[in-house]
Amino acid sequence: MQTLIAYMSRHGCAKKSAKALRQRLPGIVDLHNIKSISQPNLAMYDLIIIGGSIHAGKIQNQVCHFCEDHLEMLLHKKLALFLCCMETGEKAEEQLRNAFPEVLRQHAMTVDIFGGEFDFSKMNFIEKYFVRKIARVNKNVSTLSSKKIDDFARKLTAELFFTD
Repeated sequence: MQTLIAYMSRHGCAKKSAKALRQRLPGIVDLHNIKSISQPNLAMYDLIIIGGSIHAGKIQNQVCHFCEDHLEMLLHKKLALFLCCMETGEKAEEQLRNAFPEVLRQHAMTVDIFGGEFDFSKMNFIEKYFVRKIARVNKNVSTLSSKKIDDFARKLTAELFFTD
């Protein structure tokens, strides 16, 4: 079983999630930062996991382009999707719906939100200003859930290896 985790991370939350997920999955698991110039050969992977994070209410454009550019291939692969965001409840679900094309969400084996982080040491002045003003947060905060990542990995592993 070969797995690719393709992710985009601006401040490190999606990258941290991708690395944690990699440790929990069996077989060969490669990480690919979507913003890198090189593109992976998707044909060589049995499972493709795509993840990104929300900034100013939207997932990164590079994640959208990756999904659009590889849509046909992704629809012929085992697929899972994850999102990192600070919102909860219906707002988080709305961000998830807007982050990935519906056809991919419907095709995916599992889709989940892992939580998010505000890391002021990785933000520029403008980002810090908006986080303080809009989110009303003045210090580093993490809602990243190891349990959510564990559950995501367990579900994938069960579906891939223990179903008829």
